[in-house]
Amino acid sequence: MKRTFTTTRHIDAPAELVWDALFDVARWPAWTPTVSSVERLDDGPLRLGSRARIRQPRLRPAVWEVTELVAGRSFTWVAKGPGVATIGSHRVEPTATGAAVTLGIEQTGPMGALAALFWGGLTQRYIETEATSLDARVTGAPTA
Repeated sequence: MKRTFTTTRHIDAPAELVWDALFDVARWPAWTPTVSSVERLDDGPLRLGSRARIRQPRLRPAVWEVTELVAGRSFTWVAKGPGVATIGSHRVEPTATGAAVTLGIEQTGPMGALAALFWGGLTQRYIETEATSLDARVTGAPTA
């Protein structure tokens, strides 16, 4: 069974600037309170197979591995735990007045429904906070 959480936000900035901030995962702790630390487990920009250990408040540390990448537009990565795979998707699309950012988390596997039950509200709040924080990072918009 799987459960998906998503949020989309329009950001009044060029898609390239939004992408640059989103794609630089090592700097996420500087602009979003939902990420305590990011430890890249390889060098250079993210690419297929790149991995990072992420620590977030109220969650266990997880190692995420990039499974899909469209340069300048999207990346997907997966963290696996006992009985659950968590898939994180990040998409930036240009619009006439800036960029549309869509963030998503999908929890799958035998324990996916249970994980969604326990952490679903937190997961949705985190991705919404991340979208708001990304907007603030790129445009200086308030996060409230």
